[in-house]
Amino acid sequence: MAMYIVTGCYTSDAIKGLLAAPSNREAAVRPLVEAAGGKMVSFLVTTGETDFSMVIETEDAEGLMSALIVAGATGTVSNLKTVQAFTSEQFLNAQKKAGQIAAKFKPAG
Repeated sequence: MAMYIVTGCYTSDAIKGLLAAPSNREAAVRPLVEAAGGKMVSFLVTTGETDFSMVIETEDAEGLMSALIVAGATGTVSNLKTVQAFTSEQFLNAQKKAGQIAAKFKPAG
Protein backbone atom coordinates (compact mmCIF):
# COMPACT_ATOMS: atom_id res chain seq x y z
CA MET A 1 0.00 0.00 0.00
CA ALA A 2 1.17 3.51 -0.73
CA MET A 3 1.80 5.73 2.27
CA TYR A 4 1.11 9.47 2.42
CA ILE A 5 1.87 12.14 4.98
CA VAL A 6 -0.80 14.85 5.15
CA THR A 7 -0.24 18.05 7.10
CA GLY A 8 -2.43 21.09 7.59
CA CYS A 9 -3.59 23.91 9.79
CA TYR A 10 -6.80 24.70 11.64
CA THR A 11 -8.56 27.91 10.66
CA SER A 12 -9.63 30.44 13.27
CA ASP A 13 -13.20 29.13 12.95
CA ALA A 14 -11.96 25.63 13.78
CA ILE A 15 -10.04 26.90 16.82
CA LYS A 16 -13.15 28.72 18.04
CA GLY A 17 -15.12 25.51 17.64
CA LEU A 18 -12.51 23.50 19.55
CA LEU A 19 -12.64 26.01 22.39
CA ALA A 20 -16.44 25.87 22.53
CA ALA A 21 -16.68 22.08 22.19
CA PRO A 22 -13.41 20.14 22.54
CA SER A 23 -13.29 17.02 20.37
CA ASN A 24 -11.00 14.16 19.44
CA ARG A 25 -9.98 15.14 15.91
CA GLU A 26 -8.42 11.75 15.16
CA ALA A 27 -11.76 10.06 15.86
CA ALA A 28 -13.53 12.67 13.74
CA VAL A 29 -11.19 12.38 10.74
CA ARG A 30 -10.74 8.60 10.70
CA PRO A 31 -14.20 7.87 9.15
CA LEU A 32 -13.48 10.35 6.34
CA VAL A 33 -10.18 8.61 5.55
CA GLU A 34 -11.82 5.19 5.68
CA ALA A 35 -14.76 6.30 3.49
CA ALA A 36 -12.16 7.30 0.88
CA GLY A 37 -10.60 3.83 0.99
CA GLY A 38 -7.66 4.66 3.23
CA LYS A 39 -6.31 3.59 6.59
CA MET A 40 -5.14 6.17 9.11
CA VAL A 41 -1.86 4.93 10.56
CA SER A 42 -1.34 7.93 12.83
CA PHE A 43 -2.76 11.33 13.66
CA LEU A 44 -0.55 13.78 15.52
CA VAL A 45 -1.10 17.31 16.72
CA THR A 46 1.99 19.31 15.85
CA THR A 47 3.59 22.65 16.59
CA GLY A 48 5.37 24.92 14.16
CA GLU A 49 4.20 25.48 10.59
CA THR A 50 1.32 22.99 10.82
CA ASP A 51 -1.25 22.00 13.42
CA PHE A 52 -1.62 18.32 12.54
CA SER A 53 0.08 15.50 10.68
CA MET A 54 -1.48 12.25 9.49
CA VAL A 55 0.08 9.14 8.03
CA ILE A 56 -2.39 7.44 5.69
CA GLU A 57 -2.06 4.19 3.76
CA THR A 58 -4.10 3.75 0.60
CA GLU A 59 -4.00 2.31 -2.89
CA ASP A 60 -6.55 4.91 -3.98
CA ALA A 61 -4.78 8.26 -4.44
CA GLU A 62 -7.91 9.75 -6.03
CA GLY A 63 -9.91 8.69 -3.00
CA LEU A 64 -7.39 10.41 -0.74
CA MET A 65 -7.63 13.58 -2.82
CA SER A 66 -11.43 13.37 -2.57
CA ALA A 67 -11.23 13.19 1.23
CA LEU A 68 -8.93 16.21 1.30
CA ILE A 69 -11.34 18.14 -0.92
CA VAL A 70 -14.16 17.35 1.54
CA ALA A 71 -12.02 18.45 4.49
CA GLY A 72 -10.91 21.64 2.74
CA ALA A 73 -14.47 22.50 1.71
CA THR A 74 -15.50 22.73 5.37
CA GLY A 75 -13.42 25.86 5.79
CA THR A 76 -11.99 24.55 9.06
CA VAL A 77 -8.62 23.44 7.70
CA SER A 78 -6.13 25.17 5.45
CA ASN A 79 -2.67 24.70 4.02
CA LEU A 80 -3.25 21.00 3.36
CA LYS A 81 -0.13 19.36 1.99
CA THR A 82 0.32 15.76 0.92
CA VAL A 83 3.56 13.93 0.20
CA GLN A 84 4.07 10.28 -0.63
CA ALA A 85 6.31 8.47 1.84
CA PHE A 86 8.45 5.38 1.33
CA THR A 87 9.83 2.80 3.72
CA SER A 88 13.56 2.16 3.98
CA GLU A 89 13.03 -1.12 2.12
CA GLN A 90 11.24 0.67 -0.74
CA PHE A 91 14.07 3.20 -0.95
CA LEU A 92 16.67 0.42 -1.00
CA ASN A 93 14.79 -1.28 -3.84
CA ALA A 94 14.64 2.03 -5.74
CA GLN A 95 18.42 2.42 -5.35
CA LYS A 96 18.99 -1.07 -6.76
CA LYS A 97 16.65 -0.42 -9.68
CA ALA A 98 18.36 2.92 -10.36
CA GLY A 99 21.67 1.08 -10.62
CA GLN A 100 20.13 -1.30 -13.17
CA ILE A 101 18.71 1.44 -15.41
CA ALA A 102 21.46 4.08 -15.06
CA ALA A 103 23.37 2.80 -18.11
CA LYS A 104 20.30 3.48 -20.29
CA PHE A 105 20.28 7.20 -19.51
CA LYS A 106 22.39 9.79 -21.28
CA PRO A 107 22.64 13.03 -19.27
CA ALA A 108 22.57 16.45 -20.93
CA GLY A 109 25.89 17.87 -22.09
